[in-house]
Amino acid sequence: MGRRLLGFALLFYALCPISSDFVIEEIRKIQKRSIRKPAADIEVYSIIINSQVTSRFAHNVITSRAVNKANISKEAFFDVDLPKTAFITNFSMIIDGVTYPGVIKEKEAAKKQYEKAVSRGQTAGLVRASGRKTEKFSVSVNVAPESKVTFELVYEEMLKRHLGKYEMFIKVQPKTLVKKYEIEVSIHEPQGIRFLDAQASFLTNDLLPAIKKSFSGEKGHVSFKPTIDQQRSCTNCETTLLKGDFTVSYDVNRESIGNIQVVNGYFVHFFAPHKLSGVPKNVVYVIDRSGSMWGRKIEQTREALIRILNDTSEHDHFNFILFDHTITQWKDSLVKATPENLEEARKFVSMIKPEGLTNINDPVLKAIELLNKAHEDRTVPERSVSMIFLLTDGEANRGESNPSRIQENVKKAIQGRYTLYSLGFGTNVDYPFLEKLALENSGITRRIYEDSDADLQLQGFYNEIANPTLINIEMQYPENAVADLTESNFKHYFEGGEIVVAGRVTDNDLNSFIVDVKADGAEEPKKYTENIPLQMEDDVSKQQKYIFGDFTERLWAYLTIQQLLEKRLYADPSEKANLTAQALELSLKFKFVTPLTSMVVTKPEEKEKEEETLIADKFVEGQDPSQPSAVGHPWQAASYIHSTPTTNFVDSDPHFVINFPQKNDSLCFNIQEEPGQILNLIEDKQSGIAVNGQLIGNKKTANVISNETYFGRIGIVNRQMKIRIEVTTDKITVLNHKNKKMFSWKKTGSISKEGFNLVVNKRSNVTFSFEEGATFVIILHEVWKDHPVHRDFLGFYTLDHHTFSPEVHGLLGQFFHGIDYEISNVHKTDNPYKPDATMKVKNKLLTVTRGVQRDYRKDLRNGIKIPCWFVHFNGKGLIDGTHTDYIVPDIFSISY
Repeated sequence: MGRRLLGFALLFYALCPISSDFVIEEIRKIQKRSIRKPAADIEVYSIIINSQVTSRFAHNVITSRAVNKANISKEAFFDVDLPKTAFITNFSMIIDGVTYPGVIKEKEAAKKQYEKAVSRGQTAGLVRASGRKTEKFSVSVNVAPESKVTFELVYEEMLKRHLGKYEMFIKVQPKTLVKKYEIEVSIHEPQGIRFLDAQASFLTNDLLPAIKKSFSGEKGHVSFKPTIDQQRSCTNCETTLLKGDFTVSYDVNRESIGNIQVVNGYFVHFFAPHKLSGVPKNVVYVIDRSGSMWGRKIEQTREALIRILNDTSEHDHFNFILFDHTITQWKDSLVKATPENLEEARKFVSMIKPEGLTNINDPVLKAIELLNKAHEDRTVPERSVSMIFLLTDGEANRGESNPSRIQENVKKAIQGRYTLYSLGFGTNVDYPFLEKLALENSGITRRIYEDSDADLQLQGFYNEIANPTLINIEMQYPENAVADLTESNFKHYFEGGEIVVAGRVTDNDLNSFIVDVKADGAEEPKKYTENIPLQMEDDVSKQQKYIFGDFTERLWAYLTIQQLLEKRLYADPSEKANLTAQALELSLKFKFVTPLTSMVVTKPEEKEKEEETLIADKFVEGQDPSQPSAVGHPWQAASYIHSTPTTNFVDSDPHFVINFPQKNDSLCFNIQEEPGQILNLIEDKQSGIAVNGQLIGNKKTANVISNETYFGRIGIVNRQMKIRIEVTTDKITVLNHKNKKMFSWKKTGSISKEGFNLVVNKRSNVTFSFEEGATFVIILHEVWKDHPVHRDFLGFYTLDHHTFSPEVHGLLGQFFHGIDYEISNVHKTDNPYKPDATMKVKNKLLTVTRGVQRDYRKDLRNGIKIPCWFVHFNGKGLIDGTHTDYIVPDIFSISY
């Protein structure tokens, strides 16, 4: 709710190799299906996207048809990107006249079916991943020779009004020429359509005639039907130029302030008063300037804040609080947005520089103090909107660092008087924490993606809340005539937006519908009364010919589920169970794939496999896209996806991660030692291979005291090959007998000689392999030049270790041949995202905590989150002996 509208987005990759993120894996073998490029024998000859929009509620159907022209079975792919705000309602495949439908089930029931498929040795997996604005539905199927397959996906969502319009965003990228490619959007708005537009980023003069748009009265229509020749990227080319964004935008007539639709016993009320004076704002900007904001992040933040200041109204009041582990306050109190104060603020903002660590608790509490003082001293208008605008790119690691306690402190201090908006910059933020922090205090959360337009994302969010025109809005409906209302009280109404309330009409004899709306305006209280005559059944029947059936009831269910899911994020345990039960009941009744349900798809496979069971889950913002959502706690998601990498590695502080594919899980631990110490990672006397790493620390400054350590130097020795390799953050040195070869990280380079291979990827990583059974990757992590705190460091990953002897040891090596452990007694802690459990390992019982570490092989900047059970106290009880047993005297140490 409150996120920028995306009507719907789709992406069809018909004839391209599917990414490993979406590959369905065979559980028993734990190996990826071939990602070879599908042969051109599979022809996608039809893609049709049909959308019916009725009173802002969109019902979307994507149909794709393909034929296998080969004389052997081929694999056809169906990949679709759809909005994160949408709920999938149906999916089916038709193969040789046989329909294979998706069935929506409660998540626990879907889990059991999944586990049953695994126990039979069948293939199983998750058909979902996430992008910046969308979530992906992805499936593939084997098509028999000279046979056809039809894919059909249905999803629904409510279009939200932002900045004066509704938008439907379509991602177009079919990847091949398609004989029949059509987008059809039909819009029915009883208020009448004021404007309608359609644009595409890939439009050329030849493509312009393919877009048709028209509207009159209540109806609007957009179509896009390019011919094969219009799709070509050039004359006689076989490649398509349909790559980009297709956007449909519209708004309705605003002669009245509201509109009520009543169909089949359910009503929807749209309220959007216009031509109102703006209510003054009192804003405290709480801006993260910790060391992780270094570089482009802080530059874009400065640019966005300066633009926001340029757009600030003179009747507003504001202040700035900058924070790392300390706090810098711009002014002692909120000041009016006079030209002089705005100019001074722009100078202050332009000088923001990152340093230090992250303390979120104290600066937010300080912002609340400033607002309290402003209201107590009456230096701000009585009728005004007070808000906190929090921007951070990381997790709290100084001061109060427990998310639950920070949330408790902030909620207690605000006491419902102010609104807090949380903006998470990048992917390393604790998004669930920011979301709960905002929702508990009447606000919303938005992720700002690290991209070239991050400053525009920041400014765009501010623009949505820049002009409040009403506060404390109460929507009052006939008490004895309606039931099951969605949220009907709202803290703010912003110009260009819309308030939507839905419910059930319980009085069948009601002839008219009366609504009273009370609110506070900029200068005086406001009251609106609407008396809406109910539609006759004949009128409803006529409308059904154009609109899709019970849209008011489905829109009510959609809104109700969204609000129940939102409330359960910050509800106490007893209330949360009730909210979950209500949302689950509605999800199943209306067949929505929500965070509480899954869609199970059973499809035919090769004869020896019989069939394949797939689980499609709803994406949850703030959750690792590689992990499905789950009822209860995030760690349960491990039951649904089998894509955990088999590598073991050590990276960052240093975090050791040991993967167990057979359990679809990982264990992790940290080693805390002094900079300069050398730790043995791998040692195998039989093969003569050893790997050691030397620790470095952060830079010492007057303001920062840090005990974080990283690997800054790694030594690899192969005694049989008489090779020694030293890797630092500056260079790679290879010593072979008396020969010496040096590589710089600034250039690509390689060696291939007598069973030894080395490949340097410029400023990224270096891969080593010995014979066919030992392959390592060392990753270079570079920080910004002249970073005040951090240094460049290294990460070490084992890609292949199957030929190491049973005697292999070291902090990583001792786990190469597996280890038995059991997890039980999972229970909550103060942090709901980090439960504790009991682990039985090596005849010991250890207390472990669920956490997340990052694998940086595929994403050097942000890493891919790996859920794991964290073993405390330097891995005590998990590793053999104690961690000090692994300290060695030399970077090339190896026992004889």
